Amino acid sequence: MTTTRHTSESQNIPAGAAAPQLCVVTFGCQMNKYDSSLVEGRFRKSGYGTTSSVEDADVVIFNTCSVRDHAEERTWSWVGELKQLKKRRPDMVIGLMGCMAQRVEEEAFKRAAHIDLVAGTRQFQHLPQMVEEVRSRRADSSLSRSDERVAFTDMAAEVPVDRTGEIWTGGRQAFLAVMRGCALSCTYCVVPMTRGGVQSRSIPQLVQEARWHADQGVKVLTLLGQTVNSYGEDFSVPLEGQPRGTGRQGREGLGDLLRALQEVPGLERIRMITLHPSYATRALAEAMRDCDKVDRFLPLPAQAGSDPVLKRMKRAYNLDLYRKRADTLRSVLPDLELGSDWIVGFSGETEEDFVGSQRFLEEQQFIVNYIFKYDERPLTKAAGFPDDVPEAIKKERHQRLMETSERVQRARFEQWCGRTEQVFLEAVSPRDANILQGRSVHGLSVSIAGGEELLGTKVPVILDECTAYGFSGRLARGTASEDLACNGTEGK
Repeated sequence: MTTTRHTSESQNIPAGAAAPQLCVVTFGCQMNKYDSSLVEGRFRKSGYGTTSSVEDADVVIFNTCSVRDHAEERTWSWVGELKQLKKRRPDMVIGLMGCMAQRVEEEAFKRAAHIDLVAGTRQFQHLPQMVEEVRSRRADSSLSRSDERVAFTDMAAEVPVDRTGEIWTGGRQAFLAVMRGCALSCTYCVVPMTRGGVQSRSIPQLVQEARWHADQGVKVLTLLGQTVNSYGEDFSVPLEGQPRGTGRQGREGLGDLLRALQEVPGLERIRMITLHPSYATRALAEAMRDCDKVDRFLPLPAQAGSDPVLKRMKRAYNLDLYRKRADTLRSVLPDLELGSDWIVGFSGETEEDFVGSQRFLEEQQFIVNYIFKYDERPLTKAAGFPDDVPEAIKKERHQRLMETSERVQRARFEQWCGRTEQVFLEAVSPRDANILQGRSVHGLSVSIAGGEELLGTKVPVILDECTAYGFSGRLARGTASEDLACNGTEGK
């Protein structure tokens, strides 16, 4: 039996006792990573420590994804591996959160009887209290195993964010969810059913969280939303005489938020994912132009290069409208670079439709392309369409579009070779400790030789060579950054 009763008791850790340990295993998108960081923060406030080891954890939470079947099966595989551990440690609490949790709820307890709780996409803020509820029920010998379980999956609730008192441990980069949910109805997408309707957060709330990040050393902030450039569409239209924003009908929009975040001290870069062509406006481009912290790169998924396929997908635009939106952005930002997602093998896709995707990728010169084979998802309208493109053809088209993408990306990157770009250095290469990796303001992936003392700085880099996926470069001569790099590696 499950419950929707919320508890308010907090975790009380006896003085001198070892802190219980939380392990969050995250699947899927950047929004899930952000939500996992919120969960860890709430548990820390309740007296928990965190660990990356499920064996060492007292509470294990799987943050799940439903976008593709493979993501769900990976989750079930991980959950299944804990069955024996739970037998050895019956006091352990195992839970699901995120999109798959929202979708399956009751099925979760049937498929994996050792799961104790399920928190939906707008209920995970209650996880510490849910854990205590599970433990309280376990202590009641009159309850059956099924009555010990807890599930909160109501999607009407807001997700409050108060990070006061939290310590950030995520490094120089962070995510910031500016909104939740989606108002669109793409036929292939399960997100509106698992994330609910749109709820945009206010600009003061977002600036407060951005300042909290910056005060703790975050330099790069990536703004998140299922359709991030529709931010503010759910706000009320201002009355006559009230201040008006740059969004539709005078609402505050993403452009207003970018201008506010531009003023946050300490932030070096502001990025955005993911956008929709229908909300790609001149006002957004003008805000990007006026805010030098905002990257000149936008992920603006086309998904397909065929009007009939886009219509079946219910993407709310055709190729001509996409072109007009992209042209509007580029008219304000001539150096703007775009990226795209693609689905191959969608219901009814013909060879001619697929070739259209190749042509549109070439036409728009996308510098980043994420390509997926169509994967039918439950609850979506497209689940009622015939999945009539054979798997072998899906694989073949996936490979062909990858080859087109690599050719276009490399040709586009070659136009940048020899230029000097400001690059924010983000990480040490996992393959070579003497190589640093970063991104330019145009979203270009760049690697240079250098020491860790340069991490977290913005440096001028000459782009020497490229592959289809990025550049190798060197610090521009005569800069303070080059002197620092030389001094930092002297004698090594």
